[in-house]
Order: sequence, then structure tokens, then C-alpha cells
Amino acid sequence: MKNSKLIYDVNERPPIGKLLLLSFQHVFAMFGSTILVPILVNGLIREMIKNQTGIDKPIEIMSIGIALFASGIGTLIYILCTKGKSPVYLGSSFAFITPLALVYMTDGISGIASGTIATGLVYIIFAILIKIFGKKWIEKLLPPVVVGPMIIIIGLILAPSAISQIGLVEGTFNWKYLVVAMVSFFITCIVSVKAKGFAKVIPFLIGIISGYIVAAFLGIINFENIINAKFFEMPRFYLPVIDYHFSLSGVITMVPIAIVSISEHIGDHMALSTIIEKDLIKDPGLEKTLLGDGLATSVAGLIGGPANTTYSQNTSIVGMSKVASVWVIGCAAILSIIFSFFGIITATLSSIPDAVLGGSSLLLYGFISVNGLKVLFENKVDFNNIKNIIIISTMLVLGLGGAIISLRLGEVTFSLTGMSLAAIMGIILNIIIPNVKEQ
Repeated sequence: MKNSKLIYDVNERPPIGKLLLLSFQHVFAMFGSTILVPILVNGLIREMIKNQTGIDKPIEIMSIGIALFASGIGTLIYILCTKGKSPVYLGSSFAFITPLALVYMTDGISGIASGTIATGLVYIIFAILIKIFGKKWIEKLLPPVVVGPMIIIIGLILAPSAISQIGLVEGTFNWKYLVVAMVSFFITCIVSVKAKGFAKVIPFLIGIISGYIVAAFLGIINFENIINAKFFEMPRFYLPVIDYHFSLSGVITMVPIAIVSISEHIGDHMALSTIIEKDLIKDPGLEKTLLGDGLATSVAGLIGGPANTTYSQNTSIVGMSKVASVWVIGCAAILSIIFSFFGIITATLSSIPDAVLGGSSLLLYGFISVNGLKVLFENKVDFNNIKNIIIISTMLVLGLGGAIISLRLGEVTFSLTGMSLAAIMGIILNIIIPNVKEQ
């Protein structure tokens, strides 16, 4: 039956004109975050290379075109797996930014590809287990007391990158960069607070555009690559066998983060279920939604793209617009694929100065962390329970303290980052510590 609160229900298709406009709305909502992931990955790799060798030059290990293509293809795969019953959009995952940079430094593009493919397979394994045993076990494995701190860590672990991009590290101060960063930051804040309608959904994109204009006025943008860019250009695909080999270190480094992204997946589907008044966890079922997300991520890894995840900003658009049509989501995915083949678009996006991204990231990373706090409070996590205090405290220190365990087994080197260690330790502590209230 049609949901009377929705203008277009899940299976309803708007007229072509409205379909395109509504689809562009979803494209703009996901665009800023989806392209930001490869930009930040490239920036982190650049910093690591600079620290190791002293060489500082622009690099593009993961292209914006690939991220857009993987996002679009991934969303279409998800729609097929869920039989068009769930209006979810998939975009590049922020949880994997630091691990992607680390595995590149140890095993190049092979580490990125192998780790991403394996992450998708973990989703698929979880989907199979849920199909066989039901979903209660996953609720016990990933309770809010574990999921909340992990989301906090995802945001705050990237904080030093934002500070570095702005130039607030000792010896790197430049007033032009600071001005650009502050314009980007304050415009993002103002739009978030004061804007209405569609603009309120894309504060980060508006902040980035504003900062870019100011950066151009101050002369800190290199337009050479835009001028020389081809109007039509194939995304930089990396293909199995030809471009990379299997990397065990990439798999071991990235797979633990799947626990984090799976928890995001479940949370977004629960939120969307409330909006459209249909329990997506039951129909099409968590096993089908995880299967779609997992296949999308593995396909992204096959072509050298970042892991995908469900996008809460697009879920917000469904609630704001009262349009839950999966046709709109599918059309947005097709538009993303089309954009990935225009070199002039990707070159323009690649020219965005670090200061612009740093200014918006001040807020973006904080927003991610605040969502973690919301998980704790909305699920009424009991802070009088010593067990919960131990879990949260341990996870935050491991995740934010810069902990890394690097091991070498024969010729294979792999790393467990603070984020991975925090996830593993949180799950273990939740299982072995009994519930004890403070006296």
C-alpha cells in the first residue's frame, strides 16, 4: 500500500522532468563526500611520502572519476540485490581513509584493491550468516556501546589532517590559506544553521564552492590542469592481474574496519525504515542489503576505487523531500557514472586547494564524531555500568592515541591501525566483561 506521507513511494516513478531534478538533488548531496574520500586519501599518502622522503609533490593514486563511477555502479548493484525495495544511495566510505593510505605505503595499489575486495566479501559472509542464523547475533556483536565510540574515532582520527591542510601546523602558516579555510568553515556553519530547503542538506558542498571562489581570487589555485584537461576522459581503472597482485597485508589491515561500516549500514537502514514506514531490515531483509553493499564494495576494489557505504545525507533527502522512489536513486547513480567520464569535471575538482577542504573538514569530521555521541545517548547507554565505561574508554584511547601494530610474517607486512584495534578490543571487552553497576 502507498504511504500517504510520501509524495512518491518506493516503487513509484516520477515524470521524467521531476525525475531528473530529484535525482540531481541526490547527486549534489553525495557529491561532496564521495569526491572528498579520494582527495583525502591522496593527501594522506602525499604527507606520508613527504615525511619518509622529503619529497612533496601532488599525486593521484585514487582518482575522483573512479570514486564517482564506483559509487554509481555500486548503487545500481545494491538496487538489483534488494529488488528495488530500498531507496539507499552508496558513496565512498570515510572509515577507510587512513587504512587506504597505510596499505598503499606498504603494498601500493595492490594493498588498496585486495583490502577493499576482502572488505566487501566480509559483508557477503555476514549476509550469508544472517540468512542462515537470523540477525540477533549481530545485535549482540555490535551493540551501541561499541558502535558509538567507533563512529567518534572515525571523525576525530582525521582531525590532524584538517589542521595540516589549513596550515596551522608550526612552520606552515600562510595568511591566504587561513582566510580561505575560515571562509569555507564559516559558510558551511552558516548554511547548516540558517539555510532552508535543499541548501540545508548540502552545507559542505556550498562551503567548498565558496572557499574555492575566494582561493581563486587570492591566486592560490593552479588552473593549468583544468586548462589542459580533456573534455571526455576515461576514469583511471586498475584491473586485476594487469595492475595488481593479491596483498595479504592489505586484507589484514582493512578487513577489521568492515565491522565499523557494517554498523553504519544497519543504522542507516533503521533510520530509513522509520522515514518510509517500512521495515527494511525485514523486507528486503538485512541479508539482501548487506549483500548489495558487499558486492558494491568488492566491485569498487576490482577497479581500484574506495569502499562504499550507505549515505545518511541521501537518507536525509528522502525524509526532507518525501520522495522515496528507487527510480530517483537509480537515476542519480547513472548521473554519477556519466560525470566520471568528463575529465574537465574531475580536473576542476582535483584543483580544490587543501585549505578549502581543511576548512570544511573542521566541521565535517566533528559532525561524524557527534553522530557517534548520538548513538550512545539515543540508545540510552548506561554510564553507571562500569563495563560500558571500560569499553568506551579503551576504544577511544586505542583509536585516537595513534596505536599501530605492524607485524611481519615472512615477506608479508601488515598493520592494525588504532581504529581496527579499537573495534576488535571493543567487541572482545563487550563479550568477556560482565555488567556491573557502580555502587
